[in-house]
Amino acid sequence: MSPSAVSDRDPIAAIATAPGRGGIGVVRISGTGLDPVIAGLLGSAAARLAPRHALHCRFLDDSGRVLDDGIAIFYRAPHSYTGEDVLELQGHGGPMVQRMVLARCLQAGVSIGLRPAQPGEFTRRAFLNDRLDLAQAEAVADLIDASSEAAARSASRSLAGEFSAALAELAAGLTGLRAHVEATIDFPEEDVEDLGIAEARGGLDRLAAALDEVVRRARLGAVLRDGLQLALIGAPNVGKSSLLNALAGREVAIVTAHPGTTRDRIERCIDIGGLVLNVVDTAGLRATEDEVERIGIERTLEAVAQSDLVIELIDASGAGPMGAAPPAWRQRLGRNAGELTVLNKIDLTGQAPGRHGERLFVSARTGAGLDELRAELLRRAGWDRAPTDEGVYLARERHLRALTRTGEHLHAARAQLAAGMVQLELAAEELRLAGQALAQITGQVSADDLLGEIFGRFCIGK
Repeated sequence: MSPSAVSDRDPIAAIATAPGRGGIGVVRISGTGLDPVIAGLLGSAAARLAPRHALHCRFLDDSGRVLDDGIAIFYRAPHSYTGEDVLELQGHGGPMVQRMVLARCLQAGVSIGLRPAQPGEFTRRAFLNDRLDLAQAEAVADLIDASSEAAARSASRSLAGEFSAALAELAAGLTGLRAHVEATIDFPEEDVEDLGIAEARGGLDRLAAALDEVVRRARLGAVLRDGLQLALIGAPNVGKSSLLNALAGREVAIVTAHPGTTRDRIERCIDIGGLVLNVVDTAGLRATEDEVERIGIERTLEAVAQSDLVIELIDASGAGPMGAAPPAWRQRLGRNAGELTVLNKIDLTGQAPGRHGERLFVSARTGAGLDELRAELLRRAGWDRAPTDEGVYLARERHLRALTRTGEHLHAARAQLAAGMVQLELAAEELRLAGQALAQITGQVSADDLLGEIFGRFCIGK
């Protein structure tokens, strides 16, 4: 059933626990007029169901036979996750028994139009009923998907409203500054005109500085949320797979002395200091007539195009088939991507590990220089300035785009203020547009198709 074919006012039901067997399974129902469902599922025990109190009871089918034995909890609106009346049935975690309970709920709720929930619909209801703003709602999914402790903590803080509070402070500053500019337009006495514009410029500078700090934390959070895309490239047999294994702390790629062992990209997630690296070990770059190896090399170049950072690995001993990879990969490097040259196998040369100029010298076999490499990766991600995840906003790409638009409008407003009284109306308009861009993050300004895209990526039952 498509989102356009349903109503946000329909009562909804879904299994809220992950698929598979478990100790506990939860079926969640949200909407208004849930009395027929409660009576149908709980029978005479329904009379003992009090809001926000756990009731041990049996869940019954339409003939009064027991489907399961568990706990029922009722949350009366607006004091629930969705802001509506919510019934949670906590029973045994077998897939079949959960499906049976859900089917019985839908059967008992036919008279009120109860239907299966769509992905993310419970959280969508929470947003629509002002229980969460849009940034907090997205933090729910981020908390579920968190791949590191730091990401989970940051998502929890966003869910608690830390990111939203920072945005609210910026919005309040924009509103106050816009009011000041419009007051200067409405009361253009010459003796206060210059003072009004000067105060507006000072306020705009302070606001821009505050925005820059939010953007910095949001960019760090985007890296924390999505990880840093890192590609290992180089000529065959320079030790790319060995370096991947060394960074991962376990053998995740096959290592042999035979050039061309890696024919396809190998992807692994590695946690370094709370930062997730999505590392791609690629096929060695060299001229070849082998069709399979050529396909692997093309996939290497695709990995380069998708990467935030590319490590070019070179054999420091010079024993490999060529010192460095052919330079064609640089043509695929993204505009904002970085590159780092690392010389491997210093255990064969006696060179000292660490940084020498713009290059890092390491030994994937002995581990020499790997601490320096890890520190450099954190620095390249900006994570060296955030030794803990405190104050980092777990931002998404749409958040960064909105913050960028906000900054562009502030920059335009500054240019209008520089022109003096004649351009004040245009400055006020730029401040209005800046506030509108900022409001898109929390959902104060949002389109239905955006909501569909966001909540459609949630799991069913959340």
